[in-house]
Amino acid sequence: MSSSDASCFTVVFEDNSVEQPTTQDLRNGLQKGSEEVKLETLRKIVTMSLNGNSQPALLMPIIQYVLPSKNKIIKKLLHFYWEICPKYDENGKLKQEMILVCNAIRNDLQHPNEYIRGSTLRFLQKIKDAELLEPLIPTCRSCLEHRHSYVRKNAVFAIYTIYREFEHLIPDAPELIQTFLVAESDVTCKRNAFLFLANCNPAKAVDYLVSLYDQIASLDELIQMAAIELIRKDCATGDSPHRPRYIRALFELLNASSHSVKYEAATTLTTLTQNPAAIKAAASCLIELIVKESDNNVKVIVLDRLDALRSKHEHVLDSLVMDILRVLSSPDMEVRRKCLHIALAMVTSRNVEEVVMLLKTQLTRTLDQEFDKNLEYRQLLIQSIHICAIKFSEVAANVVHALMEFLGDSNNPSAVDVIAFVREVVEKFPALRTSITEKLMQTFGDIKGGKVFRGALWIIGEYCTEVSDIEDAFQEIRKVLGEIPILASEQRMLDEAGGSGEGEADKEKTAAPGGHGPRVLQDGTYATETAYSSGAAARVDAAKAAARPPLRALILNGDFYTGSLLASTLTKLVLRYKQLSRDSRKANALRAEAMLIMTSVIRVGQSKFVTAPIDEDSQERIMSCLQALTDEQQAKAVNEIFLQDTKAAYAKMVATEEKKAAEKKEKESKVVAVQADDLLTFRQFSKKAGTDGVDQYEMDVNRATGAGEGTEDVVSNLSRVIQLTGFSDPIYAEAYVKVHQFDILLDVLLVNQTSDTLQNLCVEFATLGDLKLVERPAIHTLAPHSFHSIKATIKVSSTETGVIFGNIIWETGTTETCVVLNDIHIDIMDYIKPAYCNEAQFRSMWTEFEWENRVNVNTTITDLRLYLNHIMKSTNMSCLTADAALSGDCDFLSANMYARSLFGEDALANLSIEKVEGTGTIQGHVRIRSKTQGIALSLGDKITLAQKAIAIPVA
Repeated sequence: MSSSDASCFTVVFEDNSVEQPTTQDLRNGLQKGSEEVKLETLRKIVTMSLNGNSQPALLMPIIQYVLPSKNKIIKKLLHFYWEICPKYDENGKLKQEMILVCNAIRNDLQHPNEYIRGSTLRFLQKIKDAELLEPLIPTCRSCLEHRHSYVRKNAVFAIYTIYREFEHLIPDAPELIQTFLVAESDVTCKRNAFLFLANCNPAKAVDYLVSLYDQIASLDELIQMAAIELIRKDCATGDSPHRPRYIRALFELLNASSHSVKYEAATTLTTLTQNPAAIKAAASCLIELIVKESDNNVKVIVLDRLDALRSKHEHVLDSLVMDILRVLSSPDMEVRRKCLHIALAMVTSRNVEEVVMLLKTQLTRTLDQEFDKNLEYRQLLIQSIHICAIKFSEVAANVVHALMEFLGDSNNPSAVDVIAFVREVVEKFPALRTSITEKLMQTFGDIKGGKVFRGALWIIGEYCTEVSDIEDAFQEIRKVLGEIPILASEQRMLDEAGGSGEGEADKEKTAAPGGHGPRVLQDGTYATETAYSSGAAARVDAAKAAARPPLRALILNGDFYTGSLLASTLTKLVLRYKQLSRDSRKANALRAEAMLIMTSVIRVGQSKFVTAPIDEDSQERIMSCLQALTDEQQAKAVNEIFLQDTKAAYAKMVATEEKKAAEKKEKESKVVAVQADDLLTFRQFSKKAGTDGVDQYEMDVNRATGAGEGTEDVVSNLSRVIQLTGFSDPIYAEAYVKVHQFDILLDVLLVNQTSDTLQNLCVEFATLGDLKLVERPAIHTLAPHSFHSIKATIKVSSTETGVIFGNIIWETGTTETCVVLNDIHIDIMDYIKPAYCNEAQFRSMWTEFEWENRVNVNTTITDLRLYLNHIMKSTNMSCLTADAALSGDCDFLSANMYARSLFGEDALANLSIEKVEGTGTIQGHVRIRSKTQGIALSLGDKITLAQKAIAIPVA
């Protein structure tokens, strides 16, 4: 029997910490022990056999002392033992003792207890020995007529297994099962018999299904599932004459009560016909399943199937978009995210208003309801409305004002998304600019976040193009800034907060010249106290805690970046007002007021009233704005920079994003199904083994289980072969490492290079990291100069560099020899794939993740972009920084990279490098951040090794 046909046993834990019983001890337990002792002894024998110690000498004692037992648990355990015990002698012939075993099995098949009969029939499904099965065939056939359904249903599968493996033992099985199926009344037995015919004689199964065509909707769920599988197989092998009837039957099954039947019927219907009505019916059925099913995993799976159906039949399902949005009632965020992704792809000019109305309703509900992930859901809805409004201009005016109500949201990411949406709408739709800027100025007082304020100020500075709008903007800015100058008003508030405390401070100053003096504490010791620390400090804190206008509060809290943007906005408004208005007096007044505000921001930034002093960059930016307002000689250049360049830069950025989105969509949709030089395939002339005859469902199962990956590139296979021992060792060993999803399969080739027989040869593996050995390789005997192949499966639980090590132990005569194997290092690149996220998501994860690994750059590459590409290729990461930001000739480069693992783990990286002047070498570092330590360390090691692998400088 080949290794692929060998039985697969369950691995049972064997406690090696206690002393293992000897063969004589086990024999005594079988011979002299009670029922409980025999049961425990037999359990130990089964465990030892599964772990490589078969104990062939105990076969006869088990037959003598255990086989006659009537204990049902012992009988069940004996079935495990008969499955794994050695049944053949050294010459390859069946042992004589097995005749007694066969007789005992036949007696159990005729036992009056239906449990023992059924259990024995289930055991026969695991036997692959024709000599053992042949005497049992008549008894198996008789079990088909047993009164109990448990015996009959197991008898069907027993006959099916025997017929599939040894057809000559029971050649009339299809006719026998067909007769049984017609007379059977039990649902499970009928399903088993139907599956038998569907796999062994499809023609008879089709005839039976056609005879039940009118009753298929009222059949039991088990038979309906079997019928759907038969329909799929019958139509996949060729043009079935029953295809129209099958389609009508599947239409009826779409209304079945079972969710499993509905799902299988819908997916099968889409493979049989491309009729739009059938596709819509299947999609409606899937949507109904998603809404009614409570399991979130099932929802996600069905949503993926629905998305694949939508992409294959574009615009056919667009009318169902409102039905899909019913899925938003689910509380799970992943389900909602997938639902919105599918719905946005189905939005057209016909249904966009309905979709946006529903999303606005959901958005309003997030303000009222209090449940988990509420803020995240609100942000998701805002982003979805953003996409619809930008794509369809007719709804932009309806939603932009509604979304601006959320600018004052305490959830900063939601408000940032809204201001980004407003900025893009203002740029793309000039007709809406006036109303949007008016509404934006009215919401100034509600804005809380600095990033939101910066976006709002930029919009006001760029798109207020009327004299009245500029005057209104100044008025609203005064309201959110409060009294000007800031420093003087804050000092006055401080003095007012002090009140009568001023007299006390004066007394302290009088009593302690120089601002400090001795004070007697309660314990009699002296302490020095300043007047400022005793009275003024408390009043400063009280003044800071007072309610202030929002923009003023941001500046006093140290947000001088927003202060610098305020200066830039005021400069734009003053310069534009000067161009539009002929009232020079009013223009000069606005200019003076703007300059007062800017100087006030600088002055307060240098005082004790702010939490942190003003930074140098912000101060320099504000000073440059002041200079722009006072320098009349450079008025033309200043107007061009402030009033044209920044707006043109944003317009260019929006156009670039649109172009990238269009290219991505074109790339995804432009798929050439048939190349011009492809061979013509005639299905009638193709072999049955060809791909056209393969069931699509079976192909999906093969891809899911990895069974379909048998045909791989030979060169790729050879690159994964690792030498485990040396050529001069008694045993040469090499392993082919195959990574599949979350498993690692080691296919180890062992070659006996000696002239001796190696007995009890065992390969032992151990692991480091998040790797787990699933099964222990069995013990083998290697003949001189022969070879053997063994397999070991390693389970991977996270993305972390792991090490597999071990040794080979064998016996030659009376001596035991051991050879230590080379270590196998598992490459995490097999589990990391390039991925993409937006800038906000990247920054959020960068702030959240706690593990960071910093790798210094040490390479012979002299080109910055080439080094970036090399790191991306070595780590399977994608570059998030736009090409436009990386273009040009510069000696500095900074880029963000991102990847995701198969386990859903995120990996972030930031590359910051520069060329050293004079030498041309690159210096800098790569910072890696992740939620787990394993990814951060493993990616850092990978980058370090990748740098050493480059030794060719590039000019």
